[in-house]
Amino acid sequence: MSDTYIIEVRSEPAGIVVRDRGGFRFFAASETFQRMEGQYFRSAREAEREALAQVSARRDGSDAA
Repeated sequence: MSDTYIIEVRSEPAGIVVRDRGGFRFFAASETFQRMEGQYFRSAREAEREALAQVSARRDGSDAA
């Protein structure tokens, strides 16, 4: 099992997640995903879903957390 994953959303680099103490810590690759910087996720897939939600919220014009 890998300790680091690259997260991309719609061909846009979102960031990386690194395995750390029972979860994965997110490091943003662009300002779009800065809100997720430093957050912990239970899995890389969970971080990917949150990154997708960030892009969707931005396209919808809402400011979802």
